[in-house]
Amino acid sequence: MKQHLLSTAYLPPVEYFAFLVTGNAIIDGEERYQKQSYRNRAVIMNGNGVLNLIIPTVHDQRMNIVKEVRIDYVTPWQRAHWRSIESAYNNTPFYLYYKDALKPFFEQKYEFLFDFNTRLTQTLLKCLQLDIKVSCTETFAPYEDDDPRLEIHPKKARKPDYRFHLTSPYYQVFEDKFGFSPNLSVIDLLFNEGPQAVNYLHHLAQSFEIQ
Repeated sequence: MKQHLLSTAYLPPVEYFAFLVTGNAIIDGEERYQKQSYRNRAVIMNGNGVLNLIIPTVHDQRMNIVKEVRIDYVTPWQRAHWRSIESAYNNTPFYLYYKDALKPFFEQKYEFLFDFNTRLTQTLLKCLQLDIKVSCTETFAPYEDDDPRLEIHPKKARKPDYRFHLTSPYYQVFEDKFGFSPNLSVIDLLFNEGPQAVNYLHHLAQSFEIQ
């Protein structure tokens, strides 16, 4: 069985969790940090449409190893992100069930982006009642063809030929207004579908032929 390498990601998209749900994915902590990616960006849906939540990072001229990237707290981004999440999802069926598990990540400060993302992802797995430990690499593995570290990307997700485009809709609270919006953060699936979210992820893993 092939082990799948994933980049670190902030509130990762649904397709990212389709890899994690197999229990055969590992997070790359030794790759070079890439801007404008899911490494510090999450995509949610609110009453005005799609919204990007971006974690500011400390500016460094070097191309840092992702584990070395520090979070910038000059602006109160945690408060802003949580307010956006609350505004977007407080009327969803399962927001109240999961908010207490996630809110501390928008109050406590983490120095490194990688640590923040890893612990948040592990918490999301627990919310999904998945007994899967997030493992991380100790050395960098070169990128391969169709590598999820490169393929799961917000710019590619907007293209019609995106490899991981979600064609099976799930309930979304703003669907009547915007139609189904695919490839959002997994919290969109979690808050809207609750315990059924894990079944959806297993279905995705099968449809994407992830083993």
